[in-house]
Amino acid sequence: MNPATTQPKIKTGTPPMLWAARIARFLVGIVFIFSGLIKLNDPVGTQIKFEEYFEVFAQDVPLLHNFFLALVPFTLTMSVLFCAAEIILGVALLVSYKPKLTVWLLFFLITFFTFLTFYSAYFNRVTDCGCFGDAIKLKPWTSFGKDVVLTVLILFIIGHRNRITPRKTGWVVFLTTVLTLGLGVYAISFLPPLDLLPYAVGKSIPAQMKPSEPLRYRYVMEKNGKTETFEKYPTDTTYKFKEMQLVNESAKPKITDYRVWNDESDFTQQTFEGKKLFVIVKKTTDLDAGSLPAIRSLVDGLKGSDVKPYILTSVSDDEIKAFQNEFQLGGLPYYKVDATVLKTIMRSNPGTWLMQDGVVRGKWHYNTTPSAEEVKQLVNG
Repeated sequence: MNPATTQPKIKTGTPPMLWAARIARFLVGIVFIFSGLIKLNDPVGTQIKFEEYFEVFAQDVPLLHNFFLALVPFTLTMSVLFCAAEIILGVALLVSYKPKLTVWLLFFLITFFTFLTFYSAYFNRVTDCGCFGDAIKLKPWTSFGKDVVLTVLILFIIGHRNRITPRKTGWVVFLTTVLTLGLGVYAISFLPPLDLLPYAVGKSIPAQMKPSEPLRYRYVMEKNGKTETFEKYPTDTTYKFKEMQLVNESAKPKITDYRVWNDESDFTQQTFEGKKLFVIVKKTTDLDAGSLPAIRSLVDGLKGSDVKPYILTSVSDDEIKAFQNEFQLGGLPYYKVDATVLKTIMRSNPGTWLMQDGVVRGKWHYNTTPSAEEVKQLVNG
């Protein structure tokens, strides 16, 4: 008998910890790609979040007040670069491109995000971090917990980084870089390809201002040092009220702050009646002046039709009147809307927004201002 045939065979296979590291790589890569794509779809929305953080830091850290405010003009560029970095690093991790460098860059990125979400949660300053854009809304402590889990996973990958075999996948990372930056530029130059906001085309504004079902609450009461929860308010007057909690959170109205007015009256309800085109002017200081001739042509072309044009703005009366005179839009009635609401409605300045009986029929960046005929066809088609 050959001794070689009698020796036990050595079992080969992937060690469990290596499998765990692979799973961690997959989870981290997918989360970063998804998060980056959702935000890069709407880089202006991410820019608004950066501005919120810098303004909060400027207030909370007086010593660096001027430094943080000096960053505000660069927030749009930062938005694109940070979101693109999430996608590029997520892809690089999945395809094993320079794994040692990639995991350390991911660690620095998640450390930055973890600090922001902790600050939001602990100090209750920016209550929506925008981690997944407008697709998934997370509460501050939930966002922080998510980042802590990602940090642990990335540290685990770092511990096993020497076991990751580098691959020649630079072309994949290069292609990802080109496509992600292209997506960011497209979303800024036009509008988000996927509009996840409540003011998107096809959405009914008045319907979203109402609960989707009757709101239900539970009542937290205290008696003799003990806390109890009731579905209905107790008739026992010896209970002391502590808190009222909303049970069906998802039923809350999607829109709670939409209001249109002028010095004489509230115009909100009238915006839901008939066919109306709104020229949105968020600011008069940094708008694209070159787009105004096309908007003026659109407004002139709607004269005599059943589509009534208006201006919605958040600037002062003097500013908007000066704007009307400069760009020959003096005959256009204007109404006020909260600045935050206007930022949510329209990601460009200026922009046009078409409603018919409260339903959004069209929404255009200033680079794609429609003709009067296109607008008429949309509402009469």
